[in-house]
Amino acid sequence: MSEPLMATYKRLPVTFARGEGIWLWDTDGKRYLDALSGIAVCGLGHAHPAVRDALCEQAGLLVHTSNLYQIAEQERLGAMLTEQAGMDRVFFANSGAEANEAAIKLARLHAHRKGIENPAILVAENSFHGRTLATLSATGNRKVQAGFEPLVQGFVRVPYDDIDAIETAAANRPNIVAILIEPIQGEGGINIPAEDYLPRLRQICDREGWLLILDEIQTGMGRTGAPFAFNHAGILPDVVTLAKGLGNGVPIGACLAQGEAAEVLTAGSHGSTFGGSPLACRVGRAVLETIATEKLAEKAAQRGAYLLDAFKDALGDKVGVVDIRGRGLMLGIELDRPCAELVGTALQAGLLINVTAERVIRLLPPLIIEQDDADLLIQKLTDIVIAFLGDA
Repeated sequence: MSEPLMATYKRLPVTFARGEGIWLWDTDGKRYLDALSGIAVCGLGHAHPAVRDALCEQAGLLVHTSNLYQIAEQERLGAMLTEQAGMDRVFFANSGAEANEAAIKLARLHAHRKGIENPAILVAENSFHGRTLATLSATGNRKVQAGFEPLVQGFVRVPYDDIDAIETAAANRPNIVAILIEPIQGEGGINIPAEDYLPRLRQICDREGWLLILDEIQTGMGRTGAPFAFNHAGILPDVVTLAKGLGNGVPIGACLAQGEAAEVLTAGSHGSTFGGSPLACRVGRAVLETIATEKLAEKAAQRGAYLLDAFKDALGDKVGVVDIRGRGLMLGIELDRPCAELVGTALQAGLLINVTAERVIRLLPPLIIEQDDADLLIQKLTDIVIAFLGDA
């Protein structure tokens, strides 16, 4: 029988049967420390009681009705999210790419209503915003775009963390209407901008009349040690997108807006059949409540600082280690050579990691990680990296 699945993934030779906390077990019973969280999705770890109970309870009541009707759980989650984020309104989707699509449409519609016929959105090199045609066009990675031309027009690309480039674009492109940026680039290699980057973007947007759109699909939900990464900068964006950690594995995305941007999308201008289902929103509410009651953002800040210091102590002076950086539980160890093979090496050692941008080991452990587990992660990964570099 031929393989029934399209070959869109180069999957690792393992199938997981169950999970608990930060641990996963494969079909042979081998245990793995999950330092990736399903790519920043399972912030509460696996089989968290709050998520399990919310799923079971809501599945027994109501899974789907569509947005033709009012949805109580959607309204409850919307109220919680907007209050926590300082936003006014929210549109619920099913994924991060859909949340970013909503933000892009919002920016364009806002521009057209202001009489701007060919609006452009400023985006960054090495960014990642999704794989739909619009979001891959916004993404600053040719590998994602290659073969899918013609791309969606209307994006102006500048280097990340480069205010001068943005000022140049502002002077030369009068049709720019928004900036779409990641507070920390995840897929791009855990790239953390200067402390004044987001505040200066806010200033430029205020001066130029642009919308500031922050893609917090990977950085949100406590991942960086605050509810949202923009909290570290002390600013408020006009639009923020969320997904990943919001559902802890249940597909959900959100596009939040405040001020004038919150009034752009109206009845008929955007929609989703599945977006904001009773099931997804009930789980999202359980996730938000758990992050708050267990103080997981604060825990992410503490554990992340501990991991960062420990990896710097263990690997910082090794030849072949270029940089070790991170914020909260979003860490990257950059080597001087491609290191994708380390994913397989770590798998054999019972550790789940990721390599992005070819040379950056990306760590996104669950927010619930305890001290002993953090120490085990440090020991396992340090041994793997030193062996890979030849104990230089």
